[in-house]
Amino acid sequence: MTNSAKLGSNNLGVFNMGALPQTNYVSPEDYLRLENDRADDGTRCEYNNGQIYAMAGASRNHNLLSGALFVRLYTHLSNTRCQVFQSDMKVAIETLGDMRFYYPDVQVSCEDETDTYANKSPCLIIEVLSVSTVQKDRSEKLSGYRLIPALQEYVLCSQDSPYVEIYRRRNEWKLEYFTTGQVVRLESVGLDLSVDELYHFLK
Repeated sequence: MTNSAKLGSNNLGVFNMGALPQTNYVSPEDYLRLENDRADDGTRCEYNNGQIYAMAGASRNHNLLSGALFVRLYTHLSNTRCQVFQSDMKVAIETLGDMRFYYPDVQVSCEDETDTYANKSPCLIIEVLSVSTVQKDRSEKLSGYRLIPALQEYVLCSQDSPYVEIYRRRNEWKLEYFTTGQVVRLESVGLDLSVDELYHFLK
């Protein structure tokens, strides 16, 4: 989708991931109305304070890694009140003067969520990094996700090499990183992940 693409009959501006902000303001209500009615094969869009960005497609490695993370979390949490979601469930960030909607690759919420299309209180969010999203994931999304009171951990996983970054609330969101031969502890859900096993598809 090009930077000049339009969404729906209201001609709401949609811009590629990473495009410079535009002046066309879209209200949260208009975004949600159109996005929640999107066809299953339609392009998903994220929202940041009036701007809509079309999401790029995911690579094979991206799908394998996000799928492996989902399966491990789903199995680990299957008999708990926590629920695991993949990339079709939005996260809503709603604070004074800041309104955003993102589609994390994987998220976990242990709260009683009532919105059909978005979680507001995830405790864990995981994004799989790609060349086109790495800057946004490490800056814009990190600053946005930190505004969620329930969030305890934000995890970034490289799709092309065995490398995992973790930002934790208890550590004032300071960077921790893990690589080959190490085990990642997801404290928010009590799960240990071997980096080597997680990235077995790269061998």
